[in-house]
Amino acid sequence: MRIPDVAPGARMLALGHYQPATVVTNDDLAKNMDTNDEWIQSRVGIKERRVAPSGESVEDMAAQAGGKALAASGLSADDIDLVIVATCTLETQIPNASAIVAHRLGINSPGAFDVNAACAGFCYALATASAAVRGGAARNVLVIGAEKLSQWVDWTDRSTAVIFADGAGAAVVGPTDTPGIGPVVWGSAGDKSDAIIIQDRDDFLHQEGQTVFRWATTALHPVAKEACERAGVDPSELAAFVPHQANLRIIEAIARKLGADKAVIARDIVTAGNTSAASIPLALSRMVERGEVRSGELALALGFGAGLTYAGQVIEIP
Repeated sequence: MRIPDVAPGARMLALGHYQPATVVTNDDLAKNMDTNDEWIQSRVGIKERRVAPSGESVEDMAAQAGGKALAASGLSADDIDLVIVATCTLETQIPNASAIVAHRLGINSPGAFDVNAACAGFCYALATASAAVRGGAARNVLVIGAEKLSQWVDWTDRSTAVIFADGAGAAVVGPTDTPGIGPVVWGSAGDKSDAIIIQDRDDFLHQEGQTVFRWATTALHPVAKEACERAGVDPSELAAFVPHQANLRIIEAIARKLGADKAVIARDIVTAGNTSAASIPLALSRMVERGEVRSGELALALGFGAGLTYAGQVIEIP
C-alpha cells in the first residue's frame, strides 16, 4: 500500500470575495415595512446590505469569489483537487454547488462536496480542507462560503428582512511546513435547533432573535478562547477577530469577553448584512483588501448559527 504524501500543516494561500451590485439601504426597507434606519441600526448595526437579482444564483456568486481567490493564489485550476462550498441557501438540493462551481472555473475532476453548517459553515469547511491537506487527501483546496438568503426571506417581515443578505467569500488552502490554520474548536447545541429554521421549501426563514442573542453572547466566548489556546496563541497576539457577522451587538459583546485588545474587529455587517456562511471569508477578504491586516498576522475566525452550530480557529492571514 502506498501512503500518500502528508503535509505538516495547511495554510490559506489567498482570499477572494464577491457581492451583488444592488445595494438595499434601511430607508429602502422602510418603504415596504414598519421600520426605520434608527430602529435597524440600534438593534443589529446594519446600514445597508447587498441583494442578488433573481437571475443570480448561489453558484454564480460562489464562482465569482472562488475565481478571485484562485487567481490571487498564483495557482492554476489544474492545481486544485478538492472544492468545498459552504452554503445553506441552495434553490435545489441536487446537484451540489461545488461540482458546478468547479466546472465553471475549469477545475478538472476534483473532489467536490457542500457543507451545511449554516453560519458556521465556512469554518467547518476550512477545518475540513486543512485536515484533507494535512492528511494527504488533497494538495490544494478551494473553500467557498456563498449564500443567497434573499430568496428565503419574507421581505415584509422586519425581524428577518432587515438582517439577511447575499454574497460570497473564498480561500485557497494549501500545504505548508509551518501550520497556518490552527486546530478547530467546533460543536453544536441541537436542543436549540428550532431557534433558526426554514420549515419546508415553501416557507421563509424564521429566527428567535432573543434566544440566539442570549446563546451567542454567553456560550461563544469560551469557544473563541479555546481556539486560541489550542493554537498556542494569546488573544493579545491577534491582529484581527473575524466572527460571523450576525449582529453588531453580538460581535462587540464576544470581542469584549475575548480580550483581544490589539485586534481589528470585523464589522462587515454594517455594509454587508448577515451573509451566513459567506460572512467570515467576505469580511476577512475585505479587511485584507482595505489594508487593515497584513500577510502573516494572526486572525481568529468564529462562526455560529443555525443548528445551532459553532466553530472557530486561528488562521494566518495570507
